[in-house]
Amino acid sequence: MWKRRCPLTWRRWQENEVSKAFGLLIFDWDGTLVDSLARIVTCLQISSGELGLPVPSDEDSREIIGLGLPQALAKLFPGAEREEFLALRECYSRNFQDIDREPAPFYPTARETLEELKNKGYLLAVATGKSRRGLDRALQGHALTDFFDASRCADESVSKPDPRMLFELLEHFGLPADTACMVGDTEFDMDMAARAGVARIGVSYGAHGADRLHGYSLRGCAATFDEILAWV
Repeated sequence: MWKRRCPLTWRRWQENEVSKAFGLLIFDWDGTLVDSLARIVTCLQISSGELGLPVPSDEDSREIIGLGLPQALAKLFPGAEREEFLALRECYSRNFQDIDREPAPFYPTARETLEELKNKGYLLAVATGKSRRGLDRALQGHALTDFFDASRCADESVSKPDPRMLFELLEHFGLPADTACMVGDTEFDMDMAARAGVARIGVSYGAHGADRLHGYSLRGCAATFDEILAWV
C-alpha cells in the first residue's frame, strides 16, 4: 500500500551498509515473484470464450502480462466494441478472483531471498500491473501485508511501460534514481526502468524470456530468483 514518505530514508541507506550497490529494490509481482502466469492465461481464455470473443493463444496471452488490465485487454482485442471491452474487464476480474482463491505460490528461492534482502536493510517495493485490490489480496494471502516498504499498482498510477510508478516510488522514499534497481520478467518492466533511469535486473523464467530482456542493458538476468543477490 501507499505509505507515508520517510524523510530519513537516504540517511538510513547510507548508514546501513555503504557497500550496497542500491538502497531500493523494486519488484514486479506476476512472473517475477509469484508463479501466476498460467492462472492469468487461463483466465483470459475462459473470459474471452464466455463472451464469444476470439480465444487468445497461450503465447499471445503471456505477451501482455505485466500491463494494467485495460491496456492488456485493449492490446489483445483491438477491435472490441466498448460494451464488449467493459464486459470483458468485468468477466476477467470475476473469473480471476475465482481462480485465485489461494494465492499463487512464490517461485523457488523468491520468498527466502526477499527475507534475506530485508534483513540486510534494503528498502523493498512492488511496481505491478495488478490492481490495488488484487495486490492487497495476494499480500494478505501470503501474510505479507506489512512486508514491503511501499507499492504501486497500475490502476492507481499509469500502466507500464510508462515510468510514472517508479517516479512515484522514488519520490515517496526521497531517493534519486541511481540508488534504485527494478527486477522484472517482461520488456514492460525493463522499458519502464530504463525510462526512469533506474537500473535493471531481469529474470529469465517469466513471461518474456532472457533474449528479449537483454536489449535493456541489464546488470544481469537471473535463472533463479536468488541469483539477483550477485548484482545488488
